[in-house]
Amino acid sequence: MAIHVGKPTEAAQGPGQEEPPDTRADGAGDRHKLTALQGLAALSLDAMASVAYGPESIVLVLAAAGAHGMGFTLPVTLAIAALLAVLVASYRQVIAAFPDGGGSYAVAKRHLGRRTSLVAAASLILDYVLNVAVSVTAGVAALTSAFPGLHGERVWICLAVLVLVTAVNLRGVVDSAKAFLIPTALFVGSILAMIVVGLFRDGPASTASAAGHASALGEGTTAVGALLLLKAFAAGCSALTGVEAVANAVPSFRAPAARRAQRTEVALGALLGVMLIGLSVLIGRFHLQPVEGVTVLAQLADASFGHNAAFYVVQCATMVLLALAANTSFGGLPVLMSLLARDNHLPHFFALKADRQVHRHGVVWLALVSAALLVFSGGDTNTLVPLFAIGVFVGFTICQVGMVRHWYGERPRGRRAKAALNGFGALLTGVSAVVVTATKFTEGAWLIVLALPLIVLGFEKVNRAYAQIGERLELGRVPQPPQRARSLVVVPVSGLSRLTRQALTAARSLGDEVLAVTVTHPAAEDRAAAEALRRDWELWNPGVDLVEVTSETRSLGRPVSGYVRKLTQTRPDAQITVLIPETEPAHLWQRILQNQRSVVAHAVRRDTDAVICRLRFRLGSPTAPQVPDAPFTGS
Repeated sequence: MAIHVGKPTEAAQGPGQEEPPDTRADGAGDRHKLTALQGLAALSLDAMASVAYGPESIVLVLAAAGAHGMGFTLPVTLAIAALLAVLVASYRQVIAAFPDGGGSYAVAKRHLGRRTSLVAAASLILDYVLNVAVSVTAGVAALTSAFPGLHGERVWICLAVLVLVTAVNLRGVVDSAKAFLIPTALFVGSILAMIVVGLFRDGPASTASAAGHASALGEGTTAVGALLLLKAFAAGCSALTGVEAVANAVPSFRAPAARRAQRTEVALGALLGVMLIGLSVLIGRFHLQPVEGVTVLAQLADASFGHNAAFYVVQCATMVLLALAANTSFGGLPVLMSLLARDNHLPHFFALKADRQVHRHGVVWLALVSAALLVFSGGDTNTLVPLFAIGVFVGFTICQVGMVRHWYGERPRGRRAKAALNGFGALLTGVSAVVVTATKFTEGAWLIVLALPLIVLGFEKVNRAYAQIGERLELGRVPQPPQRARSLVVVPVSGLSRLTRQALTAARSLGDEVLAVTVTHPAAEDRAAAEALRRDWELWNPGVDLVEVTSETRSLGRPVSGYVRKLTQTRPDAQITVLIPETEPAHLWQRILQNQRSVVAHAVRRDTDAVICRLRFRLGSPTAPQVPDAPFTGS
């Protein structure tokens, strides 16, 4: 098969096959791209759903300091909201400066060097893959909490949800946005309504959900140290995962793509900030205490609405959105992988798009790896959570540092203030990355620390492979003028048939000289068949010599490839082509009955540099014209 090493392109495609990125007019291609509102539904589910576990992560850390520690919930949340504002402002500038997408990878590539950009890309890939697994398991955990009888089937339920999300994304990013728009709106609406209603209450409407559950609040502790606050801040920063997804997927938006993506980023930041701060205020207003077996969000819904239908609406909306939050990864990761493929750090097929503007290979790869994680974890969220969010902090930090370099390099007006903002953000996210990694290292975070450099090494290996192939192919240089060589076509045959006639007809039209090759065996019954073929060939007299190649074993591939190799040595001036005739049955199951000659193609491709051409004879369409496939080299 021919190997392309430059920027990935694709030969002419047949109906239904994948094609290069759409180059048609904006109006024709835009119907498969996102509006700002659709972008909010397709790319923000991860960040939106994080309000279900972000505030709870803060509360669980501060609860170790007792009631006194719970009083710091709002200050910690405000610090996270401030960081969120910094990130939104930064990624809004990233979108404008890098409209081709890629986020922290694109920033680092331009301003921090190739190796740093690969670290950013690896961290994003880890975060996106883990986001799929964590989101699906968290959603299914909410379902099995409501219906305990399903707990034993949670792995199969996780895989079913993953298949659903994958199938929707294979239909296109716009279809996924439309499918998830209603669940997103229901979740955001229910959370905002809960906050508004709760602010008008003097006390909790109900505490039924927490009744009978043991409190997780620490006792006898009054001091709150800086380390505890840092741990609470780092834990709560899990609510910031997904903020970078819009900047990574700018090409998925309709024109003007950068402006629409910026609007989506700002809307995401505003909604997420309001929900985080609002929930934190309610936690303090209702003097909420974390309890075992009941989420903080469930307690807040109970306190605001009471234990009624509205309470279950919030729980159901949370469950659905958590399960579907994996869609953020399906929107952002395939675009990032396409950029890596264009830079020769991943196989080039990741840059191809299907007819609905879908990076199909990236979507399928993400689904397969996520499915493996789900099976490995047994559908248990707690197994995966310690690995989560470390990668995104690394990406945040690299992006912020890169934007500082960007401002001083571009020297726009107000660059010092912008650089200071990004520098402060880099400090905060860098501290968060260190704290999260240190506190969760023994819980499984060491896997991320190990996987990150391994992925970078993988990128480097792919890049070196493409560089070596490009050097051999002399890409970027003007080649010598093509020369015509005498063409010799070798046709393996086993008997006389209509297929043999078609093959020799095609061979004589392709080459200056044609040789028919048959493999014979020394056994008595085989000698008789060989003599019969030789006699029939002389009577038929097709104008093509029949060459007999003797093989002691009953193999076909090695004898033919050995003969072709000898021809290459004795006829170095000739371009040798091996035309392999094969039948194509009308039914798929019948293929196991035919085409043993495929082993010949494999052997010739493995052992020689001859051109291989396969002639297909369609058994289901006897009147169809029989033409060989386009030849391809065995290299």
